[in-house]
Amino acid sequence: MVSRLVLGCGTTVRAVVEDLSAKRGELFVLDSDASTVESLRNEKVASETVDVTDPAAVRRETPPDVVFVGGDDPGTNIAAVDALREAHPDAYVVAFTGFDATRDQYDTLAQAADRVVGAGTVLVEHVEELVTDGESRRVHELREVLQSVDGRLGVFMHDNPDPDAIAAAVALTRIAETMGVEADACYYGEISHQENRAFVNLLELDLVNLAPDDELDYDAIALVDHSRPGVNDQLPPDIDVDVVIDHHPTDAEVSARFVDLRPEVGAASTLLVEYLRQFRVELDTAVATGLLYGIRVDTKDFSREITTADFEAAAELLSHADIGVLERVESPSVSADTFDVIARAIRNRELDGSILSSCVGSLNDRDTLAQAADRLLAMEGVTVTFVYGFLDGTVYASARARGAEIDLGGVLRAAFDDVGSAGGHADMAGAQIPMGLFDAVETESEAELTEMLEDTIATRFFDAVR
Repeated sequence: MVSRLVLGCGTTVRAVVEDLSAKRGELFVLDSDASTVESLRNEKVASETVDVTDPAAVRRETPPDVVFVGGDDPGTNIAAVDALREAHPDAYVVAFTGFDATRDQYDTLAQAADRVVGAGTVLVEHVEELVTDGESRRVHELREVLQSVDGRLGVFMHDNPDPDAIAAAVALTRIAETMGVEADACYYGEISHQENRAFVNLLELDLVNLAPDDELDYDAIALVDHSRPGVNDQLPPDIDVDVVIDHHPTDAEVSARFVDLRPEVGAASTLLVEYLRQFRVELDTAVATGLLYGIRVDTKDFSREITTADFEAAAELLSHADIGVLERVESPSVSADTFDVIARAIRNRELDGSILSSCVGSLNDRDTLAQAADRLLAMEGVTVTFVYGFLDGTVYASARARGAEIDLGGVLRAAFDDVGSAGGHADMAGAQIPMGLFDAVETESEAELTEMLEDTIATRFFDAVR
């Protein structure tokens, strides 16, 4: 249950207090004006007359989750925030500017409080959102979970992680470390895409690559950019998960002590920017550059499923990021293997109207599928591409859409969830299907195996699209 404390109940903030008093959770008001306190008590609002600028006077036996500083005078509000920070440094603080605040006073409040709001007709609705069920509750729940970790935290990306997953994992380890928790950014599989390798190497990111049979020496588990253990990672499916931070839609139940699942946001990195800000973690160049690149990649340079939050996060990162490194990351050499897979995808393409499917056969690098799916989308008359191949007993698929009224993530889940795992966004998705019976086929002919896969995989895909 959320515990809320109000320091200074000015004329504008009175309406907020009246509204919050009717909601679930604890509410207590401290004000220096005795008549205001008496009036609040007559309205059954718990309140007390104290000097709100005195740290000893505002200290509570049970630390509050959220504090709203709401006096009419900007100077008093600044002093109240300072007192609150001394008394309860971990509280989430929303500060009202008061009336006629100068720019310097606003900037001072912005540095000391987590959020600052000004006078206006939407103040009541805005503050109510901030101090009830919004981001303040999430940051306090995450803080409680991280503080309870007794040992080492493993922050797991999905298999063969992309820049968004990598950056989000590294950022969460930084947050954990500021709370005295040792943490590793972990992944299974490979980072084989040329740009992704350049991304990790140039930023000198410290990642832990695990093999499926490695012993998990972690006391707590966090998942970023995916939401279920054993699905697109090689963790045991029944392992207890402590933290999930993801932006991918899912129809399955997500179980963890803390879950932040926001499919409306374009990148997991956007969510981590929010948490870095709320936990007051200083942005270093490597983390800022990584998060900015993660947002750019997952939103296709701000052209796919982009939200205001993604733009704001990118703007916040821009001044801390190394743009020169990003330019080097985005201009790696293209391997001969990538060109070969693209050529096979073009040669083996099967068209149904504007929908293209192509089996490229045996793979050396599964990341080449995504590059092929992207390149084939540029073909005239094509609005959807679905490219797949096989590697180590698994069929991997990558799909892309452009200007089509289709939800690729939903299509791939409908087509393959009963035989493997699938998901993603409306215009970018992927799937993994164990080869099963195909592995048992006694044939040395890759062409024969490819034909069998086409009969099953392509048929399932086209049926799901229709």
